[in-house]
Amino acid sequence: MYKYFLVSLLVFIHPSPVDPIIDDFYHHPEKVLVAAHRADHNNYPENSLPAIKRAIAAGIDIVELDIRETKDGKIVIMHDQRVDRTTNGKGLVSEMTYAEIALLRLKKEGHITAEHIPTLEEVLKLTKGLIMIDLDFKAETSSALKETYRLVKANQMEKQVLFFVYDYKDAVAGLPVMPRVHNVEEVRTVLDMKSFSIMHIDESFYSDSLMSEVHKAGMRVWANALGKYDDMEEVQAGSGFEEMLKMKQVNVIQTNYPEQLLSYLKKKGYHR
Repeated sequence: MYKYFLVSLLVFIHPSPVDPIIDDFYHHPEKVLVAAHRADHNNYPENSLPAIKRAIAAGIDIVELDIRETKDGKIVIMHDQRVDRTTNGKGLVSEMTYAEIALLRLKKEGHITAEHIPTLEEVLKLTKGLIMIDLDFKAETSSALKETYRLVKANQMEKQVLFFVYDYKDAVAGLPVMPRVHNVEEVRTVLDMKSFSIMHIDESFYSDSLMSEVHKAGMRVWANALGKYDDMEEVQAGSGFEEMLKMKQVNVIQTNYPEQLLSYLKKKGYHR
């Protein structure tokens, strides 16, 4: 009994790897967090379990994944509507059963691998206590939303998971939602709602003063390095990230080069 109590006490005392990430996310806006776009798809198939494992091992803060629903209601991790580009199959995810999806194998740079399309349930079990997740919600049914939240809640991962929605009007009360805003007016509206811990912004309407208001409201500012800034990184390491950080209030950056960004931020003192 004493040994059982001691083990339980140690488990309670020792934080899990995700705890400092969550602490930074909610309490340390001065720290810039790194989000891996579709996990580490530079080395493994996008949205795959090995790509997620690599992001965890590298110490990345957040892994961005895409949610879709099969014909029979299973929640799977897949970016495209169709499986054609990323697997050895063909067809719409929404018109395939999970049994059919499970037979497919993911591709990496056109080559078929041994990896399967993960279910959300598999991903949650893999990531619990290890990394935050941004779920890019591409499934369009209310049943998919309910099932996704059921799984997140069943695994007690509400603090670890963000639900990314493309329109703040689609936000569901009680969910840890990251709304995307498209202009200054929407920023103001989301601020007035006082319902979110983070918002996804675009460079086109960024200003230090406006985003400072977002911080004062207790919200993080998420922006993408995808495209322009990641392209700069491919030409000269550090150049894209340096340019992006001129947007001083941005404190979550999504990139195709998460390990490089993490290293850059650590050198600059922006990461723990």
